[in-house]
Amino acid sequence: MTTSTVAEIDLIRKSVRSLCAKFPETYWKELDEKKAYPEEFIKALTREGWLSVLIPEEYGGAGLGMEEACAILEEVNRSGGNAGAGHAQMYTMGAVLRHGSKEQKQRFLPKIANGELRLQAFGITEPTAGSDTTSIMTTAEKRGDRYIVNGQKIWTSRAEHSDLMLLLARTTPKEQVAKKTDGLSLFLLDMKEQKDNITIRPIDTMINHATTEVFFENVEIPEENLIGEEGKGFRYVLSGMNAERILIAAESIGDGLYFVDKSVQYANERVVFDRPIGQNQGVQFPIAQSYMEIQAAQLMKDKAAEMFDKGENCGAEANMAKYLATEATWKAANAAMTTYGGYGFATEYNIERKFREARLFIVAPVTNNLVLSYVGQHVLGLPRSF
Repeated sequence: MTTSTVAEIDLIRKSVRSLCAKFPETYWKELDEKKAYPEEFIKALTREGWLSVLIPEEYGGAGLGMEEACAILEEVNRSGGNAGAGHAQMYTMGAVLRHGSKEQKQRFLPKIANGELRLQAFGITEPTAGSDTTSIMTTAEKRGDRYIVNGQKIWTSRAEHSDLMLLLARTTPKEQVAKKTDGLSLFLLDMKEQKDNITIRPIDTMINHATTEVFFENVEIPEENLIGEEGKGFRYVLSGMNAERILIAAESIGDGLYFVDKSVQYANERVVFDRPIGQNQGVQFPIAQSYMEIQAAQLMKDKAAEMFDKGENCGAEANMAKYLATEATWKAANAAMTTYGGYGFATEYNIERKFREARLFIVAPVTNNLVLSYVGQHVLGLPRSF
């Protein structure tokens, strides 16, 4: 992995901003109205190599680190876009990079890097399990040299736009394992090959996130698509969650800075009672407070990314970065709505769209209450609460 200098990361930011300028807020507004996937934007990100930054150079990627990946996603969201349409390809990559076989890396990573294959779908959550991942019921039964999968996943975003799915399924019944975290296995599922045995149903949500529920009926996965050891999938997923938390923090920070940018601009331009509304402390102070809290979250995110790139245990820092970023950004979102007043509810200003998008990260991909529980138990040594 190559470490970039501050100047190189600034160049990455500038390049991403230049790309995003070709996809203005009118583009995202139209997609939101149609609930359509940003196909052209994702192709452009892929073509310029931004979605493959974490893939080693030997497999066609840039071989960069978490700090660079964060800069990319942050700039996408700060531009008024939504990096959620492509972010999973970055954090699902960790499972393949860290736990996949050499053959799997050679088979999949070059095609993911050049855009021939998309790995955007992450099949973990189930209707009856929610955040309790160890209670999932989707099964993968070994038959000869293949696994037969039956079950259901929910909140599986981008399943309709992904060639591959990173899938967690139970290979050993829960009652037959010593620890509840055992018996779960992680697979790379070829969704195109098995399309006749997969049913995808879109979920109508308050934001345009291409979210679905997915049903598996006798889906076949060859044993060579098992990642790592059978029964160890839960710990493989956990190892990738730190990357997910850090990248989500970066996206949220991008949203937060978007709200600050827009609020400052509007507060300077909007004149009421013969003075710009930004002159009023009731408008000015919430924006300033949000900005300071976003900058503090940025520092925690940078620390977590640096630790991740060094291979250090950054579970606490990754979780805290996600929490601090999303909470600060939600304040910034509300400050923006207050600054814009009634115009904040008008779709032409885009504030209401970004407001809805920013709210997602409070509850997903991990609810902030679970982050508080993690810090309470694993950092502060308080009793387990569930």
